[in-house]
Amino acid sequence: MSFKSSLPTLLGIVGVAVMSSVYTIDQRETGLKFKFREIVVADIPPGIHFKIPYVNQIKTFSNQILTLDAKPERFLTSEKKYVIVDFFVKWRIAHTGTFYRSTGGGRMSEAQRFLEQIMKDGLRNEFSRRTIKEALSEQRGAIMAGLKTKSSVDAKKLGIEIVDVRVSQIDFPNTVSDSVFERMRSERKQVAQDFRSRGKEKAEATRASADSTAIIIEAEAYRDAEKVRGDGDSKAANTYANAYQKNPEFYAFYRSLGAYRTSLGQSNDVIVLEPDSEFFNYFKGSDTVQRRVTAPTTPVSINPTTPPNNGY
Repeated sequence: MSFKSSLPTLLGIVGVAVMSSVYTIDQRETGLKFKFREIVVADIPPGIHFKIPYVNQIKTFSNQILTLDAKPERFLTSEKKYVIVDFFVKWRIAHTGTFYRSTGGGRMSEAQRFLEQIMKDGLRNEFSRRTIKEALSEQRGAIMAGLKTKSSVDAKKLGIEIVDVRVSQIDFPNTVSDSVFERMRSERKQVAQDFRSRGKEKAEATRASADSTAIIIEAEAYRDAEKVRGDGDSKAANTYANAYQKNPEFYAFYRSLGAYRTSLGQSNDVIVLEPDSEFFNYFKGSDTVQRRVTAPTTPVSINPTTPPNNGY
């Protein structure tokens, strides 16, 4: 056989050898290279790589973030009461060599079983140091932080990185729910009563302040009114005195007319007086009227709206 005739065969053999020596790692994966079942290269990055055919074996693992959604588990609190906790974990393979050895050949079911046990142990430790109220309150974030810190140390031994830990639900067994809810209702009632008491106290203080202010305002208004009334009475008295001094007879006559107008203004008015009463002095004849009334030599200022004083 000539060289030319055997060249295609040789090229075919070389091509098969080259193809058997080249392998690729997907960007969503990381790889392990074995030499007769012994790990020689770990954490092979994505890309094109070479191996020795029939000597090296390649095994790939996902480098994406995976989810462990565990079944709800019962945990005992520091009050010796059970709570049912539902949680999930975000994780990924950080070191393929360690992961392969710790999980018996990289079995995902085995890895999730170990990880679930680590998380349950951490949750059991966190809840055993807290009451139900603390677990449901602002300390819930502290529980997650402490759980992630502790579980990351244990998960690192498996070649796993904990990305996040979340408690999705905390529930109570039927035997505990009634007592817990009753205590919560009692605490809420105490808080509400405290708010009502403080509101009532503030309302009473506001009402007392308003009443005090109102009394002060009324007293000041009454004082000002009495002062104005006193000034008016003083001016009225001076006016009456001046008018009387100018012409006493005319003043008496004018006051009597005002008394007649007020007393006899209606048709059904009835007055019982003695015949010689001074009230009728100006009805006893024209001589009496002329004698008692003398025309004033100067104008007299009389307030026609001033009420009569006993008929005068």
